[in-house]
Amino acid sequence: MSGQAEMIAAVRAELGERAVVTDPREIEPWLTDWRGRWQGRSPALLQPASTEEVAAVVRLAAQHGVPLVPQGGNTSMVGGATPPADGGGMLLSLRRMNRIRALAADHAVVEAGVILQTLHAAAAERGARFPLTLGSRGSATVGGLAATNAGGTQVLRFGTMRRLVLGVEAVLADGSVCDGLSGLRKDNRGYDLGQLLIGSEGTLGIITALNLQLVPAVAARAVAWVGLADPQAGLDLLRSLQSATDRVEAFEVLPEDSLARVLEHIPGTRRPLAGAHPWHALIELTASDADAEPPATTLERLLGEALERGLIEDAIISGSDAQADAFWRIRESISEAERAIGPAAQHDISVPVDAMPRFMVEAAAQVERAFPGTHASGFGHLGDGNIHFHVRAPVGAGPEWLEREAPAATRMVHDLVTAAGGSISAEHGIGQMKRDELARLLPPARLAAMKAIKAALDPKGILNPGKLLD
Repeated sequence: MSGQAEMIAAVRAELGERAVVTDPREIEPWLTDWRGRWQGRSPALLQPASTEEVAAVVRLAAQHGVPLVPQGGNTSMVGGATPPADGGGMLLSLRRMNRIRALAADHAVVEAGVILQTLHAAAAERGARFPLTLGSRGSATVGGLAATNAGGTQVLRFGTMRRLVLGVEAVLADGSVCDGLSGLRKDNRGYDLGQLLIGSEGTLGIITALNLQLVPAVAARAVAWVGLADPQAGLDLLRSLQSATDRVEAFEVLPEDSLARVLEHIPGTRRPLAGAHPWHALIELTASDADAEPPATTLERLLGEALERGLIEDAIISGSDAQADAFWRIRESISEAERAIGPAAQHDISVPVDAMPRFMVEAAAQVERAFPGTHASGFGHLGDGNIHFHVRAPVGAGPEWLEREAPAATRMVHDLVTAAGGSISAEHGIGQMKRDELARLLPPARLAAMKAIKAALDPKGILNPGKLLD
């Protein structure tokens, strides 16, 4: 009997039939990544229902030498939760671990398999909210969001998962449980293992539960669509707004080209402003019950001043939640519209905030010169330097362009990002898609330190092999 077969039998004997799925038809949907770029194999899908059961599975994996690939909602954009193609790993699903253990006004203790949208609903019932959201909120799990240090549209005000996690419970590679859920605000007992696990993509330990920060629920919001001459005007506007109020929750920028593609390919979308503008900004302000001035009033006053100063060309403030949602739908549909046009190399990158306006313009021009016929453009979260930088294939190019030409374009984009002092991954992680590029571009001392940490915490290399590090 092989090591995998022995382990499957041992898990089934210790945890019961429900903890092991071996029917290929039930396993198949979880073998392909979110974008359909990676296809793996796994002889079984393991489904522990508690931290103790996760620990038992990991102990057995270590005993039998079977690598584990932890998976939540399988929403990774970089193949981070896809098992190896050779079938050498085994899927470990955290989806049965979906209990909200505790819920208070300012924090929630939740298991790794809790879906983000479920947490949003539970917090809302207590008059609070978890201030992180993204397009896959209906399927992404909090454990996966922490393991990848996910961001989203509200990073500007509240930060990434790293800032929102107060405590972590995790199973380490030897099957031991590290319980750090207490959420101490001050703790100087050496290394912060919880923070080390956040963003580690399941390569150092398996997150089983989290203590997450909640904030007061939104009592009112206002969303504005603004026409701009260029992205530098957007940054100047953001700085002006931030100096006047601390309620700026989101600030997105996109070029006219991205808006035009959405209007052309996404049914039901409409141009927010009467005329076209070279660039656009999407701004959201929120207020709680404790805030005196309604956010719409604040935004109207501040945008009026910006218009008088020549910072903006035009603006409209949403008159209803439906109109606000329509504005956001445009922003969230850009990638879908890009796919409707044809193949594109998509990059989730970041640069220093002050460098972002110039980078978006100059990097696009450099890539287009180097790869004639392509069209490059960037959009994203101006306040945190996160750019979604797309390089579209020349007109008429087929899917083979992604294999033949896109890697060279991606390499150039990553070189430009590194030269600007930025990162080749802003919020999607490294997974297997960017693993080789990370090894090529990460400073040697940092890469060596990461490898040493991996070797110390997972000496047998059983946790999410082939992801993040080779």
